[in-house]
Formats: sequence, C-alpha cells, structure tokens
Amino acid sequence: MTTAPKPESDDVEVLVVETPSLGDRSYVVIGATDGDVIAAVIDPQRDVDRILDRTSAAGARIIRVLETHVHNDYVSGGLALARATGAEYVVPAGDELGFEATRVADGDVVSAGPFTLRAVHTPGHTAHHTSYVLTDATGATIAVFSGGSLLFDSTGRTDLLGPEHTESLAVAQYRSVRRLAHELPSATSVYPTHGFGSFCAAGGTDRDASTIGEQRATNPALTRGERQFVDELLANLSDHPAYYAHMGALNRAGAPAADLSAPRPVDLEDLRARIDAGEWVIDLRQRAAFAAGHLRGSVGFELSDSFLTYLGWLHRWGAPLTLVGADAGQILQARRELVRIGIDHLAGAATADVEQWRTSDTVTSYPVVDFPALAALTDRGDVRVVDVRRSDEFRAAHVNGAVNVPLHDLLDRLDSLGPQQLWVHCASGYRASVAASLLDAAGQDVVLVDDSFTTAVDLGLTG
Repeated sequence: MTTAPKPESDDVEVLVVETPSLGDRSYVVIGATDGDVIAAVIDPQRDVDRILDRTSAAGARIIRVLETHVHNDYVSGGLALARATGAEYVVPAGDELGFEATRVADGDVVSAGPFTLRAVHTPGHTAHHTSYVLTDATGATIAVFSGGSLLFDSTGRTDLLGPEHTESLAVAQYRSVRRLAHELPSATSVYPTHGFGSFCAAGGTDRDASTIGEQRATNPALTRGERQFVDELLANLSDHPAYYAHMGALNRAGAPAADLSAPRPVDLEDLRARIDAGEWVIDLRQRAAFAAGHLRGSVGFELSDSFLTYLGWLHRWGAPLTLVGADAGQILQARRELVRIGIDHLAGAATADVEQWRTSDTVTSYPVVDFPALAALTDRGDVRVVDVRRSDEFRAAHVNGAVNVPLHDLLDRLDSLGPQQLWVHCASGYRASVAASLLDAAGQDVVLVDDSFTTAVDLGLTG
C-alpha cells in the first residue's frame, strides 16, 4: 500500500492499495475532524486485511465503503468489509443485489465527516457505473475516483456486458469521460480502479498518477471525436479472461469474508491420485525449477503477477485445485490470490520435495532454451514453433514459420499440434511456461523458450 500524491488539502489523505496481479487499485480516504479520524474505502479487493491493518495503524474508523460498479474482474471485499466494521455500504443504483446496501444515483452526496463524495453517473464500463468526486470541508474539489471510466490515458472496456451492449456503452463511455473533464478542475487528481495491467482497461499506460488537466491532453476520449474514439475502442478490444463470466454474479450475490488459512496438507500419494483422476495439481515454483523437475502430470503456474490472470483464464470453473509450493509462504500467497477471483475451496496443498519424489519415479522434466538456441537450429524439420501470445500480438509480428495457438485456446487444440517437438514461446516467457507444462502433462515433447520476444526480433527471426 502506498500514499497517493498529496491532494490539494491538508485535511484529507488518499492511500492507494495496489493489487498488481489484477492490475487494479483500491483507495482509502482518511480525514480528521474534532479528533476523530474517519476513513472511506473505494472498490476494496476481497482480502480486506490489508485495508484494516492500514486504517488501524492510522487510528481511523471506516464509516463508508463505496463501489464504483459491480466488478467483472475480481470479487469485491466491500460487503465483508462493511459488515466487519459496521460501515455503510454504498453501491450505485440499478443492478439487482442479494443484500442490503445504500444505493446512490447521480448527484447524491455521501458524507464522511471532514470530506464528502459526490456520485456522478458515468456509464460505459457498465451501465450503472458511478464515479465519486472527493471534496474537503471547504468544498474544494480534490480528486475523482473514476473506477472503470476515466483511466490514465485510456478508458475501461465496454464489452463485458455482452456484444449487444458494446457499442452503445462505448458511446456512453466517451460522453462520461468528457463530462468528468468538463465539470472538474484541471488540478483534480484522478484515481481509477483499473488500468494498471487489468484486462478491464481498453488500453495500457505507464503513468502512476495523473490529473484531469493531464488527461485532457492525452486521453483518447478527450482528444478524439466520438466516432473515431468508438471505432478505435471497438477495433482494439482483445480477449479477456474466462473467469470474468463469474465475477458479476458473485458480486451481485455478495461474497462472504475471505478464508486465507492454509489448505489441508496432502502427501505424494494424494498428489498422484489427484493427477491420475484428471485433477489439476498446480506447481507454484519458478518456471525454470518446474521445468527441471516436477511431478509428472502436474501443471506449472509460477507465482508471479501473471499467476492469477492465467490460472483464472484456464482453470475449469469449480474444478478441484491442489497446490504445490516451494514453501508454506508461497502456498498462502497463492491462496490469497485465488480468493480474489472467488476460488475459495482448495483440495489441499503440499511443499515440493523433488529429490524425494524422484525415488518414486514420478518426476519428469523438459528443456529450457532462449531465442539464440532457436536461431542456431539449422533444420526445423522435426520442430514446430508454437507462439502462445494473443492473436493480435501474433499479427503484429511473429517468428517465421510459427503457428499461433493463444494460451487460452491451447486446451482445446492440444490434439492439433502434431507429433513434432514443440518449441513454445510468448512475449516474456510466462505464458509459454504455462503452455509448456500443459503440453508436457499431455505427453507432448516440449521445449520452453524462456526469453523476451524482442530478442527474436533482434536476431531476425521474425518476418
């Protein structure tokens, strides 16, 4: 958790709670009045202990929890946080919910002691999306919490409610962003929920902070005409993780508090039985360590910022998962990640002991190479290069002779890749490592190309 750039107020502080594995941010607004320290929380992730620890350290009472929209990329911790603290839970009007909450519409003001949050209906990312304008006790505008509307140099994607709504929501998104830019002062800080790697964003950015004034000069919704903006947004919408299909329903129903306890320990016999039954045993270790030695039939998802997106994308919703980690801490961190997207029930976990497992003849491996090794091949007759990046990435540039099988399509195309040795690559190595483990588990002869795609370009391997 970090502190945001200092707002233009001595009485209000904004804390940023980052979740890099989802590319999202949550926010805590803290202000003091008459010796009482008050906090409001916007778009909290499900593991709310991070927020409670920080507000406790500040001596602050959480009295309001607000959502900008019903989220499609993570399970909200808002309801659980409100119940744990007795805070008022504030949700935009429109969506049907399975719990009681304060519903707000355009123009409604949520008071929080030394500051207020004014609701601004900003449809686009969702139909009922609402931003919140933060003002201090003097009435001065400090910031806007823009959720999935106005992002840094981008906007939220508009296709998550179905193709029949995508274009109309794109038009609404354009007008919502323009409304914020028109109504708010240039110095207003912008605090979006999405846009830091989230697939909920329609584009990326390198910014860590921004203002309304900066966005007026750089954001496509503020520098393009409406038709051009809509056409460009629709043309550049890429695939999004499959687990998104389940998030909205979970959030409308209201998720219980997250269970972050250690999964039940299991032994080698249990692991082999689960693999034999067709269940996924997920190895969290670093991808080179997995390639060097792992349980035959297990699948490697290195625990990094990419772990949650791609496991959530490929995992069959509701199917059993068992974790294998380098140590107990790695397993606990993976559990924390998984509850963020509603994977609450794990079949068990084990600490990796590859040397002991070798004695039972259950360990296998595959080679790890780089792009210079591919360049050194004088005859590719018995080798097929498999590019597991998205189709739009492949169209932009690819290794000569490579076949494109996007990672999220791989499980449906395992039988189409033929008998050759498969050299698998992506943009940086992560997706390729997952693909290599899936192919290995399926009995394919696989080689992991763990390298940056820019190396392939530099070596002249691309056309």
